[in-house]
Amino acid sequence: MKLLEGKVALVTGASKGIGKGIAQKLAEHGAKVAFTYLSSVEKGQALEQELSKSGATVKGYRSDASDFKAADDLVSAVIADLGGLDIVVNNAGITRDNLLMRMTEEQFNEVIRINLNSVFNVTKACQKHMLKQRSGSIINISSVVGVKGNAGQANYAASKAGIIGFTKSVALELGSRNIRCNAIAPGFIETEMTEVLPEETVKQWREAIPMKRGGTSEDVANSVLFLASDLSAYVTGQVLHVNGGMLTY
Repeated sequence: MKLLEGKVALVTGASKGIGKGIAQKLAEHGAKVAFTYLSSVEKGQALEQELSKSGATVKGYRSDASDFKAADDLVSAVIADLGGLDIVVNNAGITRDNLLMRMTEEQFNEVIRINLNSVFNVTKACQKHMLKQRSGSIINISSVVGVKGNAGQANYAASKAGIIGFTKSVALELGSRNIRCNAIAPGFIETEMTEVLPEETVKQWREAIPMKRGGTSEDVANSVLFLASDLSAYVTGQVLHVNGGMLTY
């Protein structure tokens, strides 16, 4: 059964990793999918071709969600091109890890701008349309680090914790209009980013997780599918942890 037949979804930062897995899953379940990429142009174009060949209606946009006007223009373009907007997945994000004593102002501000400002920009742009249609599901990708913190990631943790506070506030503001807003907090997810890490390091991380494995992009994408669909019609303002048990509150 296709859970998203007739729906239009937008996924930011979907050229690779978790975002790519989310775009693939939403398309698989019948949604028309718009997605963004910025620096990974070839990967973005390849994903558009891949999903189009599978029979899905899909359109990629080279857009910077951290730019307020660009985000507003993006949402307008998606609605014009695909005929509406029902689901938004704010996934775009970066890391600039460093100990606080070595972290520069630029490293801190860049992570906040891309990870947190992007969520504000896209959500503000899409709410106008969702308010008119009195429905919508907004899903923000946070992180386990946004809940428990992590040494060397003060900037990243701050941005992801901010996403959780933003999510809960939006849920309270828009719930009466049948617009839901939830967050997903992935744990250690094995993607292209983790492939460059030493195998021994990855092994240690796996062993520290109760389920004894890292997560996959599909693990996160399945959670997005739940929150995007009517299966979660009475779920809003929540943080869904997808971490194999590494954090249990």
